[in-house]
Amino acid sequence: MSRIGRKPVVMPEKVNVRVADGVVFVEGPLGKLSYKLPDGILAAVKDKSVNLTVAGGAIGKAALYGTIRARVNNMVNGVAGGFSKVLEINGVGFKGAVAGNKLTMQLGFSHPVLVDIPQGIKMTFDPKATVLTISGIDKDLVGNLAAQIKRVKPPEPYKGTGIKYQGEHIIRKAGKTAAGATAGAVGGAVKK
Repeated sequence: MSRIGRKPVVMPEKVNVRVADGVVFVEGPLGKLSYKLPDGILAAVKDKSVNLTVAGGAIGKAALYGTIRARVNNMVNGVAGGFSKVLEINGVGFKGAVAGNKLTMQLGFSHPVLVDIPQGIKMTFDPKATVLTISGIDKDLVGNLAAQIKRVKPPEPYKGTGIKYQGEHIIRKAGKTAAGATAGAVGGAVKK
Protein backbone atom coordinates (compact mmCIF):
# COMPACT_ATOMS: atom_id res chain seq x y z
CA MET A 1 0.00 0.00 0.00
CA SER A 2 1.05 3.55 -0.61
CA ARG A 3 2.39 5.48 2.36
CA ILE A 4 1.14 8.72 0.80
CA GLY A 5 -2.33 7.29 0.24
CA ARG A 6 -2.75 6.40 3.89
CA LYS A 7 -2.16 9.96 5.09
CA PRO A 8 -5.40 11.88 5.66
CA VAL A 9 -6.01 15.09 3.67
CA VAL A 10 -6.47 17.85 6.25
CA MET A 11 -9.04 20.50 5.34
CA PRO A 12 -8.10 24.11 6.16
CA GLU A 13 -10.61 26.62 7.52
CA LYS A 14 -13.41 27.65 5.11
CA VAL A 15 -12.95 24.54 2.94
CA ASN A 16 -15.77 22.00 2.71
CA VAL A 17 -15.42 18.52 1.20
CA ARG A 18 -18.24 16.10 0.52
CA VAL A 19 -18.35 12.74 -1.24
CA ALA A 20 -21.42 11.60 -3.19
CA ASP A 21 -21.73 8.69 -5.65
CA GLY A 22 -17.95 8.31 -6.02
CA VAL A 23 -17.37 12.01 -6.74
CA VAL A 24 -15.38 14.29 -4.42
CA PHE A 25 -16.71 17.86 -4.28
CA VAL A 26 -14.41 20.52 -2.80
CA GLU A 27 -15.59 24.07 -2.12
CA GLY A 28 -13.51 26.92 -0.73
CA PRO A 29 -13.02 30.69 -0.82
CA LEU A 30 -11.49 30.64 -4.34
CA GLY A 31 -14.00 28.32 -6.03
CA LYS A 32 -15.31 24.79 -6.48
CA LEU A 33 -13.72 21.63 -7.89
CA SER A 34 -14.92 18.07 -8.35
CA TYR A 35 -13.20 14.78 -9.18
CA LYS A 36 -14.69 11.36 -9.98
CA LEU A 37 -12.89 8.63 -8.04
CA PRO A 38 -11.91 5.52 -10.01
CA ASP A 39 -13.72 2.30 -9.18
CA GLY A 40 -12.16 0.60 -6.16
CA ILE A 41 -11.03 3.81 -4.40
CA LEU A 42 -13.28 5.06 -1.60
CA ALA A 43 -13.26 8.41 0.21
CA ALA A 44 -14.77 9.37 3.57
CA VAL A 45 -14.88 12.73 5.37
CA LYS A 46 -14.24 12.66 9.14
CA ASP A 47 -13.28 15.43 11.57
CA LYS A 48 -12.04 18.04 9.02
CA SER A 49 -10.03 15.44 7.07
CA VAL A 50 -10.55 13.19 4.06
CA ASN A 51 -9.46 9.55 4.28
CA LEU A 52 -9.00 7.40 1.18
CA THR A 53 -9.11 3.60 1.14
CA VAL A 54 -8.86 0.83 -1.43
CA ALA A 55 -11.95 -1.35 -1.55
CA GLY A 56 -11.43 -5.01 -0.74
CA GLY A 57 -11.03 -7.10 -3.88
CA ALA A 58 -10.10 -4.14 -6.08
CA ILE A 59 -7.37 -5.61 -8.27
CA GLY A 60 -4.72 -3.17 -9.54
CA LYS A 61 -6.21 -0.12 -7.84
CA ALA A 62 -3.54 0.07 -5.13
CA ALA A 63 -1.23 1.60 -7.76
CA LEU A 64 -3.60 4.59 -8.05
CA TYR A 65 -4.04 5.02 -4.31
CA GLY A 66 -1.29 7.59 -3.67
CA THR A 67 -2.00 9.47 -6.90
CA ILE A 68 -5.68 9.90 -6.07
CA ARG A 69 -4.81 11.12 -2.56
CA ALA A 70 -2.40 13.68 -4.08
CA ARG A 71 -5.11 14.88 -6.50
CA VAL A 72 -7.62 15.36 -3.67
CA ASN A 73 -4.97 17.18 -1.63
CA ASN A 74 -4.22 19.48 -4.60
CA MET A 75 -7.93 20.24 -4.94
CA VAL A 76 -8.17 21.18 -1.24
CA ASN A 77 -5.05 23.37 -1.44
CA GLY A 78 -6.21 24.92 -4.73
CA VAL A 79 -9.56 26.18 -3.45
CA ALA A 80 -7.85 27.44 -0.28
CA GLY A 81 -4.80 29.23 -1.74
CA GLY A 82 -4.52 28.59 -5.47
CA PHE A 83 -1.51 27.66 -7.61
CA SER A 84 0.68 29.68 -9.95
CA LYS A 85 3.48 29.20 -12.47
CA VAL A 86 5.78 31.99 -13.66
CA LEU A 87 7.28 31.96 -17.17
CA GLU A 88 10.02 34.25 -18.50
CA ILE A 89 10.22 35.24 -22.17
CA ASN A 90 13.84 35.91 -23.20
CA GLY A 91 14.89 37.35 -26.55
CA VAL A 92 15.20 40.61 -28.45
CA GLY A 93 11.70 41.83 -29.28
CA PHE A 94 10.04 38.88 -27.54
CA LYS A 95 7.00 39.99 -25.54
CA GLY A 96 3.41 39.16 -24.78
CA ALA A 97 0.05 40.65 -23.89
CA VAL A 98 -3.26 39.43 -22.47
CA ALA A 99 -6.47 40.77 -24.03
CA GLY A 100 -9.77 39.29 -22.93
CA ASN A 101 -9.48 35.51 -23.04
CA LYS A 102 -6.54 35.47 -25.49
CA LEU A 103 -2.80 35.46 -24.86
CA THR A 104 -0.78 37.03 -27.69
CA MET A 105 3.00 36.55 -27.88
CA GLN A 106 5.63 37.91 -30.26
CA LEU A 107 8.36 35.23 -30.32
CA GLY A 108 10.38 35.94 -33.47
CA PHE A 109 8.03 34.07 -35.81
CA SER A 110 6.47 35.75 -38.85
CA HIS A 111 3.14 35.79 -37.01
CA PRO A 112 1.98 36.40 -33.44
CA VAL A 113 1.28 33.28 -31.36
CA LEU A 114 -2.28 33.15 -29.97
CA VAL A 115 -3.28 30.97 -27.00
CA ASP A 116 -6.82 30.65 -25.64
CA ILE A 117 -7.07 31.17 -21.88
CA PRO A 118 -9.28 28.46 -20.34
CA GLN A 119 -12.09 29.21 -17.90
CA GLY A 120 -10.79 29.61 -14.33
CA ILE A 121 -7.24 30.66 -15.32
CA LYS A 122 -5.88 34.17 -14.79
CA MET A 123 -2.81 35.42 -16.69
CA THR A 124 -0.88 38.64 -16.07
CA PHE A 125 2.29 40.17 -17.50
CA ASP A 126 4.77 42.41 -15.71
CA PRO A 127 5.22 46.00 -17.03
CA LYS A 128 8.05 44.92 -19.38
CA ALA A 129 5.73 42.24 -20.90
CA THR A 130 8.35 39.50 -20.48
CA VAL A 131 7.28 37.73 -17.25
CA LEU A 132 3.98 35.82 -17.44
CA THR A 133 2.19 34.65 -14.29
CA ILE A 134 -0.41 31.89 -14.73
CA SER A 135 -2.66 31.31 -11.71
CA GLY A 136 -5.74 29.24 -10.92
CA ILE A 137 -7.23 26.75 -8.48
CA ASP A 138 -6.69 23.59 -10.59
CA LYS A 139 -3.03 22.52 -10.34
CA ASP A 140 -3.24 20.20 -13.37
CA LEU A 141 -4.72 22.91 -15.58
CA VAL A 142 -2.17 25.54 -14.50
CA GLY A 143 0.79 23.20 -15.00
CA ASN A 144 -0.40 21.83 -18.35
CA LEU A 145 -1.09 25.32 -19.71
CA ALA A 146 2.38 26.53 -18.62
CA ALA A 147 3.99 23.50 -20.32
CA GLN A 148 1.94 24.09 -23.49
CA ILE A 149 3.05 27.74 -23.65
CA LYS A 150 6.69 26.81 -22.99
CA ARG A 151 6.55 24.22 -25.79
CA VAL A 152 5.80 26.99 -28.34
CA LYS A 153 9.38 28.34 -28.09
CA PRO A 154 11.61 26.29 -25.74
CA PRO A 155 14.88 27.95 -24.67
CA GLU A 156 17.75 27.27 -27.04
CA PRO A 157 21.20 26.43 -25.61
CA TYR A 158 23.37 29.03 -27.38
CA LYS A 159 21.81 32.40 -26.52
CA GLY A 160 19.14 31.20 -24.09
CA THR A 161 16.29 32.81 -26.02
CA GLY A 162 12.82 31.34 -25.67
CA ILE A 163 10.32 30.67 -22.88
CA LYS A 164 11.47 29.15 -19.59
CA TYR A 165 10.16 28.74 -16.06
CA GLN A 166 11.34 31.39 -13.61
CA GLY A 167 14.42 30.08 -11.82
CA GLU A 168 15.02 27.31 -14.39
CA HIS A 169 18.69 26.82 -15.24
CA ILE A 170 19.45 26.48 -18.95
CA ILE A 171 22.71 24.67 -19.74
CA ARG A 172 24.48 26.89 -22.26
CA LYS A 173 26.77 25.72 -25.06
CA ALA A 174 29.77 27.54 -26.49
CA GLY A 175 29.22 28.74 -30.04
CA LYS A 176 31.37 27.99 -33.08
CA THR A 177 33.44 31.16 -32.71
CA ALA A 178 34.37 30.34 -29.11
CA ALA A 179 35.30 26.77 -30.00
CA GLY A 180 37.31 27.85 -33.05
CA ALA A 181 39.19 30.58 -31.19
CA THR A 182 40.49 28.23 -28.50
CA ALA A 183 41.42 25.52 -31.02
CA GLY A 184 43.32 28.02 -33.15
CA ALA A 185 45.26 29.38 -30.16
CA VAL A 186 46.19 25.90 -28.98
CA GLY A 187 47.07 24.71 -32.51
CA GLY A 188 49.28 27.76 -33.13
CA ALA A 189 51.25 27.15 -29.96
CA VAL A 190 51.96 23.52 -30.80
CA LYS A 191 53.39 24.16 -34.29
CA LYS A 192 57.15 24.70 -34.67
